[in-house]
Amino acid sequence: MKIYTRTGDEGETGLCGGSRVSKSHDVVHTCGDIDETNSQLGCAISFSSDSESLAEVRQWLVEIQSDLFDLGSHVAASNSRKDDEVSIPITSQHIETLESRIDRCQEQLEPLKHFILPGGSQFASQLHLARTVCRRAERSIVSLVENNPQADLSPDLVYLNRLSDLLFVLARLANQIQGHAEPRWLGKS
Repeated sequence: MKIYTRTGDEGETGLCGGSRVSKSHDVVHTCGDIDETNSQLGCAISFSSDSESLAEVRQWLVEIQSDLFDLGSHVAASNSRKDDEVSIPITSQHIETLESRIDRCQEQLEPLKHFILPGGSQFASQLHLARTVCRRAERSIVSLVENNPQADLSPDLVYLNRLSDLLFVLARLANQIQGHAEPRWLGKS
């Protein structure tokens, strides 16, 4: 299979289901933000140490990368009548998995008593960066739905919301495991 098809040379791209849209279309922006979140997770994984204490976190992130690939295909098919035929939707089970992982991480962390800044270890910093890109993907879905009310992306929106929460607690956990202090906000707290 060739990487280049020349079909996008005029500023359009194909979506799941066969429709073609401008590369500036809301669906394309949203898919790009989801793809960027996925890439940031890949980068974060590359900064994780090979220590056994982070093996489970790395595995979770790889699973999430696959979920994001599915989520992106679902968004790409959101304005197609063939949506259910060409994409794998996010389910309540995906969301429950994220929530249970958040809860597991929270059990290992001290309660927050102040605001923290993104940073600490390289791994934690990359997780914070992935979190901020995930929030952008979340905002893109909101915009997409506002401009395309027939798109049913509610589970996708909830998934990204929970994912950004998980990435926050994973960054905190990574700092704890790797022995890095969480940078504190120096304002009033």
